[in-house]
Amino acid sequence: MLSVHTSPLATLGGKKTGGMNVYVRALSRELGRRGIAVDVFTRRTAPHDPSVVPFAENARVVHIAAGPPAPLAPTEIYPHVSAFARGVLDFAAQEGARYDLVYSHYWLSGCVARRLRRCWGVPVVQMFHTLGLMKNRVALEAAQTEQDMRIAAESAMMSWADLLVAATPAERAQMLWLYRADRRKIAVVPPGVDLRRFHPMPKAEARAKIGVRQDGYVLLFVGRIEPLKAIDSLLQALALLRDERPQLAEAICTLVVGGDGETARPDAETRRLLNLREQLDVEQRVRFLGARPQDALPAYYAAADALIVPSDYESFGMVALEAMACGTPVIASEIGGLAFLVRHGVNGFHVPTRDPAALARRIACMLTHPQRRAELGRAARATALEYSWERIADRLLRVFEGVRRRDKPFGALSAPLSVCDE
Repeated sequence: MLSVHTSPLATLGGKKTGGMNVYVRALSRELGRRGIAVDVFTRRTAPHDPSVVPFAENARVVHIAAGPPAPLAPTEIYPHVSAFARGVLDFAAQEGARYDLVYSHYWLSGCVARRLRRCWGVPVVQMFHTLGLMKNRVALEAAQTEQDMRIAAESAMMSWADLLVAATPAERAQMLWLYRADRRKIAVVPPGVDLRRFHPMPKAEARAKIGVRQDGYVLLFVGRIEPLKAIDSLLQALALLRDERPQLAEAICTLVVGGDGETARPDAETRRLLNLREQLDVEQRVRFLGARPQDALPAYYAAADALIVPSDYESFGMVALEAMACGTPVIASEIGGLAFLVRHGVNGFHVPTRDPAALARRIACMLTHPQRRAELGRAARATALEYSWERIADRLLRVFEGVRRRDKPFGALSAPLSVCDE
């Protein structure tokens, strides 16, 4: 597996950590449990990162030197993808390792995968997790748009990759519509959830674990702190509830898990949201907690009366699935994977994007109807059972075997290059 720009071992909720990290780590563990050896190659971001880190049975992370050993933005990593590919080739040669398949995650990894494919002659399966052209369609300002290098790389991958994995039928449609991908090359396989880690627990126990009050209501946001997550819509909805339903609003505690939290030096987006919280006068109702390790998340999900996912764009929405596995209903934007995972009125509610009034109404409905909320929570758990990693791994392995059995890959293999970096 290739996860160039972010390690599956990184703490979740940081600037570039989230659902993809969970996906790579959890799938590697499940495949390793079945006796399949998995090496996850990621970029070295600190001088003293060990070269190899075993993290599960038959699964290990391999740190590759490519560019300065420090955190970099994806566009800063791009000039170093050739060095990364050479590092992977050198590691495999030294280990005497031969791989049956490359499973590549995000566009930067795809750039490396193409070079490995030329050298090794093995099939490449590509999963994007987010699509640059879709992010550009929902960007609110020019600074949020993706650069041409990403769009060009993704477009090329649609052509040369042996198989593309889409998380939902919506993502498959986006690949066909925006990138003119070959429909024969796309398999729809959603991410999974670790049902041993994410499961219901008594609300009182969960709230005691995370240190929130037992009475009143708890709303939860989990994810990266970036404009596309639309946390400002949640703050605006809370301000509307304060004005229209003051007694209800007084009983709400909202926890934002991810990012830097209320530190002395928050990043620009967190600073903007903290200022907005003050302007809207909802400081007593919202706490920015910063990133939390994944082992701590089940208690947060179980403590909440609802998870709020107001994003402008989500290719799938793994935090929604994790919350549902804990029996917590979700209020989410009706976009991307959330439109399929969250069933309106069954296991949660949909709201339009950037509509704080609609979000406020759904929050009020969820909190003031405890029996309905309990029914939605039970249905959410039932939905999550369909997404166990065991089931998802079964589906992916069938996909992988299908790719490996082909006489010829879809994209013609080029002759190996001397350093496989052109």
